[in-house]
Amino acid sequence: MNQPLAYIHPQAKIADNVVIEPFVTIHKDVEIGEGSWIGSNVTIMPGARIGKNCKIFPGAVISAIPQDLKFKGEETQTVIGDNTIIRECVTINRGTRDRWQTVIGANCLLMAYVHVAHDCFIGNNCILANSVNLAGHVVIGDWGIIGGVSAVHQFVKIGQHSMISGGSLVRKDVPPFVKAAREPLSYAGVNSIGLRRRGFSSEKISEIQEIYRILFLSKHNTNTALEFIETEMKASVERDEILGFIRESTRGIMKGYSFLDE
Repeated sequence: MNQPLAYIHPQAKIADNVVIEPFVTIHKDVEIGEGSWIGSNVTIMPGARIGKNCKIFPGAVISAIPQDLKFKGEETQTVIGDNTIIRECVTINRGTRDRWQTVIGANCLLMAYVHVAHDCFIGNNCILANSVNLAGHVVIGDWGIIGGVSAVHQFVKIGQHSMISGGSLVRKDVPPFVKAAREPLSYAGVNSIGLRRRGFSSEKISEIQEIYRILFLSKHNTNTALEFIETEMKASVERDEILGFIRESTRGIMKGYSFLDE
């Protein structure tokens, strides 16, 4: 839809059935998939690749250059998957030469005032509540949920199906399938409600709970716990996902819960 009160660069590639409201600015080297809606006063800068049926609400700025002094103007991208909703005043910076892209998956919801810095990779079906701030190079697995006004340190990884309490300071990696809360951020149980909603069986949830009982609630150190889990528990997709995530962590994982912390 050609909106006379919007500025659309002639080199931008806008698919059919895209609605562009007044006072939108779309720069060159932008692609927007069919069926998407771009609300008033949105700014979409070079390198944006926006999927089908997305909704971007007023005041959002997509694909601005990174807030990184090492950035030297290289041609990078912001990639946003199909059916993703980006609410008011969200800011998403494009990548640097480290990963060349900032990626938001399909079917995500980024609530108002979220900031996603350069080179972040966010999976599918993720929810970032109001005023979540991601520093550069953060990775969030599919179905990750981060509560409002949380801040995530650069290079942190957050595992799939995890849920982080609002107001959290996320300085360490958060393994898959868990809830995380408190200060400093700690294990708060398995995200069993979320897993049930997504079709995980009671037996599978019990298996995941047992893995984290050994890892976080026993007296084993992390390496010993991982060896015990690998030796004593039957291999499964979930078990191997947890083991691989923890072993590949470069920042270290969040701490386990202790009654002594109360």
